[in-house]
Amino acid sequence: MTRREELAAGLQHVLQRVERACAVAGRDPGEVELVAVTKFFPASDVDLLVDLGVRHIGENRHQEAAAKMLEVRRRADLTLHFIGQLQTNKAGAVARYADVVQSVDRPRLAEALQRGARSAGRRLGVLVQVALDHESGRAGVAPAEARALADQVAESPDLDLLGVMAVAPLGGDPDPAFALLREVARGIQQDHPRATWVSAGMSADLEAAIAHGATHLRVGSAILGSRPPLR
Repeated sequence: MTRREELAAGLQHVLQRVERACAVAGRDPGEVELVAVTKFFPASDVDLLVDLGVRHIGENRHQEAAAKMLEVRRRADLTLHFIGQLQTNKAGAVARYADVVQSVDRPRLAEALQRGARSAGRRLGVLVQVALDHESGRAGVAPAEARALADQVAESPDLDLLGVMAVAPLGGDPDPAFALLREVARGIQQDHPRATWVSAGMSADLEAAIAHGATHLRVGSAILGSRPPLR
């Protein structure tokens, strides 16, 4: 089996899961976007995914993402989401090549991204990352503080507040976590009605995310297979 065939098979399986989950939830599958997470995979895989119709790619690490995007032949045809934890001193560099940063979890990072976007002369989409369980060590702003951070992003002249992102608690039940995220999202949308994105769900829990209103799924291994060894 060629690499293109492997990716096509993985993608088709995930799309079938999305369709089934949407049917159960009474949702239109067209409301849900797949963000294929290509961390550790080569630029050639990104190009193959774009050829197969994927239009959203997720990367976790700045150094890898910056180098990979220079190699991607179909860069103009995709939206690049930076989804990993981001150090403030790397924010300016990420703002030069990413289209969306999903992992904004503190005011200083929002400020750094604003400076970076302004310096690069471009607009940057932003999601507020919400911590659904501090005990698990996941990054994110506390749910009670998410609206204030969203307000800050919305007031930043070169940032576009798109919505919220979260990761389910490690080893826990994703349903109550994603239900909480949906409530946080609704609260933010009261003041920012265009902030409609809810990025939640990965390979193992995408069905639960869809049941609770996810609009974007960050799926890696279910599409691309096991990650290559760390380089």
